[in-house]
Amino acid sequence: MKTLVSAVIGLGLVASSAQAHAVLERKQASPGSTYRGVVQIMHGCDGKPTTQVRVSIPEGLIGAKPMPKAGWTLAMTRGAYARTYATHHGTASEGVTSITWSGGSLPDDEVDEFTFLAQVADTFEPGATVYVPVQQDCTEGSHSWSDIPKPGQDAHDLKAAAPAFRIVQVAQAAPAKAASVKAGDLTIETPWLRATPNGAKVAGGYVRITNTGGTPDVLTGAAVPFAKSGDIHSMTMEDGVMKMAPVSGGLTIKPGETVELKPGGYHLMFEGLTGAPKAGETVSGTLTFQKAGTVPVTFSVAPIGASAPGGQHQHQH
Repeated sequence: MKTLVSAVIGLGLVASSAQAHAVLERKQASPGSTYRGVVQIMHGCDGKPTTQVRVSIPEGLIGAKPMPKAGWTLAMTRGAYARTYATHHGTASEGVTSITWSGGSLPDDEVDEFTFLAQVADTFEPGATVYVPVQQDCTEGSHSWSDIPKPGQDAHDLKAAAPAFRIVQVAQAAPAKAASVKAGDLTIETPWLRATPNGAKVAGGYVRITNTGGTPDVLTGAAVPFAKSGDIHSMTMEDGVMKMAPVSGGLTIKPGETVELKPGGYHLMFEGLTGAPKAGETVSGTLTFQKAGTVPVTFSVAPIGASAPGGQHQHQH
């Protein structure tokens, strides 16, 4: 199935109801959310009533389900997706590709709505525009609202623009601040992770550790459920080049010392990811020490690129 998506930003691609006559009521959706597609039919065909509306479901709208309408007959076409998608209920490799309402009669001087629900794939990037072609048939004549702008073209210049909505970033809640944890002579404060994009294989973790005892302890590793391994790495600048390397033997926390693992310095490196931490979540994990043993901690998750658990951003990687 052809993907009816453009990632061109700022070109006013979502046509207004003043210029298009089949439009989507909801103009925005976030990756992973449930989208309620309300197709509004604004008029008939040269004065003739509308008797059939067919909505093509584009690639990336998963598990589409129509809302029945009194006096109209529903029909659906199913087909394979171009890829397998993660859904709220598992995975899906096929689903509804078009929905048709037929047999009713919508006069030219009246407006009505034809509704479906679908999950927006988390593969969409914020700024993309999703086009949902609509075929409108009348007792005489028809309209095909299916034109999609080429790169650099304004949808307002199209005579029969497909209804569309834009992908926007989900609003991120500030990550919760985890309470400090005591483990023997160690005080562990503010464990946090950076969110990662889907498909990433590594994630960075950070924490502040204070040793109030009289003997040293050594941080040797860390674990979270979605990573195969968690080690301590250092990041240094040599001859203008940022270099990263594992810390052999672990990181020593001396008596009376506070060690902070943070972006640009010592940090936890989680590798072999099988999931993607999302900003605003909390993640249960562990830190492992030579003396204190394995200590349960709760990592808060800050946005991608954050330099602190509060969500400030930086340009280091």
